[in-house]
Amino acid sequence: GSTYSSKVFRVTFLTLAVSVAVPLLGVTVLLDCPIDPQPISLKEPPLLTGALEPNTKLRKAERLWENQLVGPESIVNIGDVLFTGTADGKIIKIEDGEIQTIARIGHGPCGGRGDEPTCGRPLGMRVGPNNTLFVADAYYGLYEVDPDTGETKMLVSTKTPIEGQKLSFVNDLTVTRDGRKIYFTDSSSKWQRQDYLFLLMEGTDDGRQVSPSLLLEYDTVTKEVKVLMVGLRFPNGVQLSPAEDFVLVQETTMARIRRYYVSGLMKGGADMFVENMPGLPDNIRLSSSGGYWVAMAAVRPNPGFSWLDFLSEKTWIKRMIFKLLSQETVTKFVPKYSLVVELSETGSYKRSFHDPTGVTVAYVSEAHEHNGHLYLGSFRSPYIGRLDLQHV
Repeated sequence: GSTYSSKVFRVTFLTLAVSVAVPLLGVTVLLDCPIDPQPISLKEPPLLTGALEPNTKLRKAERLWENQLVGPESIVNIGDVLFTGTADGKIIKIEDGEIQTIARIGHGPCGGRGDEPTCGRPLGMRVGPNNTLFVADAYYGLYEVDPDTGETKMLVSTKTPIEGQKLSFVNDLTVTRDGRKIYFTDSSSKWQRQDYLFLLMEGTDDGRQVSPSLLLEYDTVTKEVKVLMVGLRFPNGVQLSPAEDFVLVQETTMARIRRYYVSGLMKGGADMFVENMPGLPDNIRLSSSGGYWVAMAAVRPNPGFSWLDFLSEKTWIKRMIFKLLSQETVTKFVPKYSLVVELSETGSYKRSFHDPTGVTVAYVSEAHEHNGHLYLGSFRSPYIGRLDLQHV
């Protein structure tokens, strides 16, 4: 009897499996896929050894102003006063521990992902000469904000076509010391910030024949915008070198940093600064040692399993995933490994701070050094992290 019942079970199970799988396959074929993914060839991730050896140093960070702000992506300071932009469209000033909203570029309601395009999303932030704030809003463009009065002035609008193409995802910026030139990135002409996962997974340089993902230059005197680099894959954080002879651009999808020369003999030329990084670089900022802090919100572990590398060539799996699941659901599967690396001025790894499960600081987007501390921004967490560099 038992062999008969196991046979019945097997037949029943197979029938059930087929009856579920066939319609599912049918539906999957018929469903629209929001992205048109391109295969990306990444090299095998670097081994996490030497300066990249895993540790738990990021866990020593303290969480500041927890649940009083949401998604502080980028952080700057004027003296000991901190400024940041948050996921609900605010530009915030933190003085003596007190949080105050000084400006808003968009307008409410603000809350859900769908509100972002009207609410605005301040991302990269910098301090110019005369202590003025320069802010890159993902949806509205480049702005100058008075840190005392909160008055905002538009410099470059996403509504104004640049070389026949509107900007869709203004991301980060870096400013010359004299405040004359602002270098900034437009991550995509197809996807907005709320769909950054689509941009990451599609892996294209946007297929914009006219004008792909960009590095741009804005001249605050002539008010001119110039395109410097095209065809980047998810250009993200930008940083001028201390000598202001080149700009570094993080190319998130490709896990690398490109260098564009803005002065000197190489002016107008570009090369690779760091290739095949151990994670996806977000923002990049100067370190007090003359190098650079690079924040990574996702890591490519080696040894270990990197979902990004696994999916890079498998466009059909990416299509299946996004036919069946929302971006929010997919995000939940991304391991919360946070990593900050310090690069030397030539791009070699000096040291790294890890939080392998994102316990203290998840989704780290920027490491801003001030007064012996690293202030850690995050595009999703409800706090700012602060790491004492003397004690790590």
